[in-house]
Amino acid sequence: MASHRAPVTPPTTAGVESGDDVAGEYAACARHAVKVYGAGDTEVRALDDVTLELPPGQFTAIMGPSGSGKSTLMHCLAGLDTLTSGQALIGGTDLASLSDRERTILRRDRLGFVFQAFNLLPTLTAEENITLPADLAGRTADPEWLATVVSALDIADRLHHRPSELSGGQQQRVAVGRALISRPEVVFADEPTGALDSRASTELLRFLRSVVDDLHQTVVMVTHDPGAAAYADRVVFLADGAVVVELLDPTRERILDIMGRLDD
Repeated sequence: MASHRAPVTPPTTAGVESGDDVAGEYAACARHAVKVYGAGDTEVRALDDVTLELPPGQFTAIMGPSGSGKSTLMHCLAGLDTLTSGQALIGGTDLASLSDRERTILRRDRLGFVFQAFNLLPTLTAEENITLPADLAGRTADPEWLATVVSALDIADRLHHRPSELSGGQQQRVAVGRALISRPEVVFADEPTGALDSRASTELLRFLRSVVDDLHQTVVMVTHDPGAAAYADRVVFLADGAVVVELLDPTRERILDIMGRLDD
């Protein structure tokens, strides 16, 4: 595991009422976020007044028991779902102020996504899958940045292979390359190691660590795996829709200790 981690400052909620100038200091930010599903007897409060600031150039893991709200929080921060109340911001942009089309464009141009299912198009080569976001936007991927991403992910010799010709780990690397090709402000990763064996998982986590350390990207990862979360600069623990603990410079042992207390 890389030891040269980006500097981390203790989390703070100071200034969260002071407007977009403060929000713009963060790659992403939730302010008093509430998400409610259903109504009456069937109401479920998936997020309950969550305020969370995600600085640029940091690797943050989000953990919690099943049903704690971790995936809901990520989906709302990423504009894949909408809040019932409160704010979700990317930089200084309040996602609630955007139309559906504007949110789609923001996700395409300013965010990257890595999911447990690789979601690669089987008829495209690895390179074509990586450059797909730029192609859909009618742009040509920056060749220098493409070369940098491909080199970081060590897939230069697989670019002309289709997904069926790649291992699971190689497919996930291609998915990471696709997430990075637009130089996103934030890369959101939802259980990205869930479909991988231990060796491929370790490789992927090292790649995510390197894109923070070497490419200065911002990564937010939802995971249930304490070993995966230990690659992050910071782990945010949720329970019952609320942030209950934040851990800086985590280790697997410290994560397991907190998870044990949350499950009690």
